[in-house]
Amino acid sequence: MARWICARHTEPLSIDAITAEAHMSPASLHRHFKAATGMSPLRYQKHLRMQEARRRLTTGDATAAQMAQAVGYVSATLFNRECRSTYGLPPDQPAALLHSRHTHSRTATNTTGMGPTR
Repeated sequence: MARWICARHTEPLSIDAITAEAHMSPASLHRHFKAATGMSPLRYQKHLRMQEARRRLTTGDATAAQMAQAVGYVSATLFNRECRSTYGLPPDQPAALLHSRHTHSRTATNTTGMGPTR
């Protein structure tokens, strides 16, 4: 299922669509998916979108609204909020700073033993 979500991470996905594809109940899907990835299916989709946004931010000069649309967000406001939540910075900050903060936060998470590093 992770590959299926990865291939569709820019599309709007619902738990109903994912469970239908997996032929599982929502509870079973969440349990199995979290055991495999450490995240819920929709959290995994968000994670993929943020990774793609970070990659694009380091290689281009798109606006936050363009970036939001490119990685599957309908709302630039939601994308801004997700970037701040994930990286501690809005998407219009310099890409190098965004990358260094994310790298530092992953290192801190790894050393404290809190959460997955995927």
